[in-house]
Amino acid sequence: MIPVFDQHIEHDGYAWWYIDAISNDGQHGLTIIAFIGSVFSPYYFWTRARGPANPLDHCAVNVALYGPGGRWCMTERGKGDVHRSAHSLQIGPSNLNWDGDALTIDLDEWTAPLPRRVRGQIRVRPKVSNQQGIDLDPDGRHRWTPVWPSAQVEVVLNQPQLSWQGSGYLDHNTGLEPLENQFEQWFWLRASTTQGPVVLYDTQYVNGGRSSLALHFDRNGHLNTLPAPERVTLPRSRWRVERPTRSEDGQAELQAVWEDTPFYARSLVNTQLLGERVTAVHESLSLQRFASFWIQQMLPFRMPRRK
Repeated sequence: MIPVFDQHIEHDGYAWWYIDAISNDGQHGLTIIAFIGSVFSPYYFWTRARGPANPLDHCAVNVALYGPGGRWCMTERGKGDVHRSAHSLQIGPSNLNWDGDALTIDLDEWTAPLPRRVRGQIRVRPKVSNQQGIDLDPDGRHRWTPVWPSAQVEVVLNQPQLSWQGSGYLDHNTGLEPLENQFEQWFWLRASTTQGPVVLYDTQYVNGGRSSLALHFDRNGHLNTLPAPERVTLPRSRWRVERPTRSEDGQAELQAVWEDTPFYARSLVNTQLLGERVTAVHESLSLQRFASFWIQQMLPFRMPRRK
């Protein structure tokens, strides 16, 4: 399966493509998220409150670099700065393009509020591919597809000067409504094992319901459902965001903190999956905190909008 960027997206809806990677030496990491209908945009949040909003008028490329030379940027742009075809997506000066071999990401972004540039190229090559999408809610309004549960990533940036290779992951989410309409919070984890990648997804709905996914992909991309491993509580973030995870032996530890924000945290976690100790990328997200008044007033300082 390959990314397709020209799909129809309903008003108030969204689509995003998420990539993360860890360098082979363990010293660097990154996440890149290309948003159409940016689910974490305060501008989209405010526009939806006044009536149906066009997701193409709220697009962004979020880049986070972890380790030496770390930077974070997310500039929102309107529909006049968005150009897309089946296999190419341009948002402002940054572009994602599938060339038949790899997803090439050409970045040209700025951090905020202190302006520093993030510029260069990243190539993502699939190692394991999956075509099966999964509904995240009982009504089928939010869908997740782990497109490449395992990938090879090459990073060559000139601002900051970084060059490394590592293991990565790509998924795709779509929805017909804001995330906070359906979800209270979620906890997500992905890891590479010698038997293939594993992804865990725990969701809590605003109506109090819960769901849990534990998925294993073999080297041919075949999807197998696993029993959910034992739940383990890790220390909350500095912003008091919950950070539970799962481990087969009931033991897990926080290895590194990549991002610590008022409504989400991204971390590296040491856990046990398929009988192996692994380093996993872990995410905690509180949607109800995101929707709070004080968070919405803070976000524009880190997420500027360019018309």
